[in-house]
Amino acid sequence: MAIPKKVAERLIQILKAMSPIIEQQRSRDVSEADTSTLVKDLLSDLFGYDKYADVTAEYAIRGTFCDLAIKLADKLQLLIEVKPIGITLDDRHVKQAIDYGANQGVEWVILTNAIEWRLYHIIFAQPIDKRLVTTINILSMNPKTEQDQDALYPFTKEGFAKGAHLELRDKQDATSRFILAALLLKNEAVINTIRRELRRVVEVNVNEADILTVLEKEVIKRDAMEGPAAVEAVRRIGRREEKPLRKVKVEPAVDVTDAPVVPGADQ
Repeated sequence: MAIPKKVAERLIQILKAMSPIIEQQRSRDVSEADTSTLVKDLLSDLFGYDKYADVTAEYAIRGTFCDLAIKLADKLQLLIEVKPIGITLDDRHVKQAIDYGANQGVEWVILTNAIEWRLYHIIFAQPIDKRLVTTINILSMNPKTEQDQDALYPFTKEGFAKGAHLELRDKQDATSRFILAALLLKNEAVINTIRRELRRVVEVNVNEADILTVLEKEVIKRDAMEGPAAVEAVRRIGRREEKPLRKVKVEPAVDVTDAPVVPGADQ
C-alpha cells in the first residue's frame, strides 16, 4: 500500500524528535499514567490522530474503563491498553482490552508501553479469541526506509482509514492453515477442482463425500479445523462464496478406467 508523502515526512520528522523523549521516559521508568500521556502524544504527533476529536482517555465500558479509545467519524474503531514504559509486553496484558472489545463489538485492539506497539484482531467466536497481526518497536525503526514506513503505516490514522490493518490481516490469512483447511473443506470450486484432477490423474471418478472424508480424517490436521480461528476461517470463506457448498450426496464411485479421458472434464 502506497504511503502518502505527507505521512512519510511526518513519521520521519516526529520520530526523530520524539525518540530522545521516549528514551528519557524509559530511563526514568515512569508510571502507567505518565506512559499514557506519552502514548497520547505519539498518537497525535506521530500517528496523526486528533488528540481532542479522535482520542478518548478512560473510555467507559460496562462500569469499568479502557485506557484509551479511538473514534473515527463518531464510530469506535480501536481500543488501546497502556502499560508502564518499563514493562515487557505480554499477551496476558491485552486480555482486559480484548474483553472490552468483545463487549463493544470492536475488532481491533492495541497494546503498548509507548515503545512496543502490538496490533491485535479480535476473533468473534466461541470462545472469544485474538491474534497478533503486527508488532513494532518505534525506537528501533528508521522511518526513512520504505520497510519501516510500511510497518508504521497501519498504526497511523491515514493507514487505518485506508485499511492497512486489514491488508496485513489478509496477508496472514493467505498462508493460514485455518483458511487453507476451510477452502479445502467448504469451497465447492476447490472440491470440484480436486475431483477433476483426480479424474485426470487416476482416471477414476470419485464423489465429493469420499474426498471430504479423506481430507478431514487423513490429510488435514485436526487443529486446523477446530477452535475460534477455524470457525472464523469458515465464516470468511462463507462470506466470499456466492452460494454455500451444496449438500453432498453420497454415491458409489464409478470405475471409468476403460472410458476415454476428456481433459478438463468434470463428471
